[in-house]
Amino acid sequence: MQRCSHAVTFVFILCAMLSVVTGCARSGSVVKAEPFGTADGRPVTLYTLANGRGSRATITDYGATVTQLWLVDRDGNLADVVLGFDTVAEYQDRSPYFGAMVGRVGNRIAKGRFTLDGKTYQLATNNGPNHLHGGDKGFDKVVWDAEPFQAEDGPGLRLSYFSADGEEGYPGELRTTVEYVLSNDNELRVVIEATASAPTPVNIVHHSYWNLAGHDAGSILDHEMVLRASHYTATDATLIPTGEIASVRGTPFDFTNAKTIGRDIGQLPGNGADDPGGFDMNYVLDGGTDEFRLAARVVEPTTGRVMEVWSDQPGIQFYSGNFLDGASGKGGTSYPIHSGFCLETQVFPDAINRQGEPGWPNAVLRPGRIYRHVMVHRFSVE
Repeated sequence: MQRCSHAVTFVFILCAMLSVVTGCARSGSVVKAEPFGTADGRPVTLYTLANGRGSRATITDYGATVTQLWLVDRDGNLADVVLGFDTVAEYQDRSPYFGAMVGRVGNRIAKGRFTLDGKTYQLATNNGPNHLHGGDKGFDKVVWDAEPFQAEDGPGLRLSYFSADGEEGYPGELRTTVEYVLSNDNELRVVIEATASAPTPVNIVHHSYWNLAGHDAGSILDHEMVLRASHYTATDATLIPTGEIASVRGTPFDFTNAKTIGRDIGQLPGNGADDPGGFDMNYVLDGGTDEFRLAARVVEPTTGRVMEVWSDQPGIQFYSGNFLDGASGKGGTSYPIHSGFCLETQVFPDAINRQGEPGWPNAVLRPGRIYRHVMVHRFSVE
């Protein structure tokens, strides 16, 4: 990606503030920055990226979080298609990871424990008996350093975070960079890179909740979806993989052919009174482990909006918003159960505890190596 100097960055921001409509980049796209409150005694900023197609994204340096994404439908009407909040305080106090970058390890680690190079580490257990999304204060709950830039095909925001040795119980220092680009081809591109000072597990995951009819449109159960995955990692009652890589054929988890999210969801009743049921499953993507390929395609039939998810990761977590409980979000909108869905490209959950087992990907970053995770959302209408 093309990098720009601080001076050029300033020009883009200044120009955007003067004229959001016309912009000043050669592509007609703009970047705007505005205050968004404070967190941990640091100012928090909200950045707006607007491309030449009328789409715009807002991203805050708190949690490297996507707070809005405005897209047209087949009739040219704009809607914001990600769930979220209006203030940084709400993201701090009660966010279920809306739009955030989660890490150092996204998803679950069994009992918050792993052994690496002969040493056992104990992490927080913040999801029942297990560790989830980096712990009590993961990457979603810190302020990142941010710098706008101009890519060849649209405006971007580069965010970086330094995670100290021992943070949330993880070994080694980790330096992470995330680049978001809103391209003039209507792609939201997410590129994550990290380096470590000592061997450490890494699985940094983007966690937007989508509703392609609009964040305030209600249920996502009529969205039609295809997942390019013929297998999934079977789990126990606490959503920790058992080690079995199972076929989706003949199960409710089969999205190899297009079907609505809601068609088979009633076959997934949950585990006990505190689990409402629904999809919360890691799929094993077809193709090579590091191959950049289509992972998912979702169509919202009333608006015609289409989202394709492309990635180079081995797995994708599909979550149907099972624990959304009607609490208010942007503009006072109620977000009830199944009003948003997540598609998180990733290394398999608890992979750190299955290193070397057949079919399980590497989850360890060692010094001198670069962790790289590319995720592209391609939007269109039909």
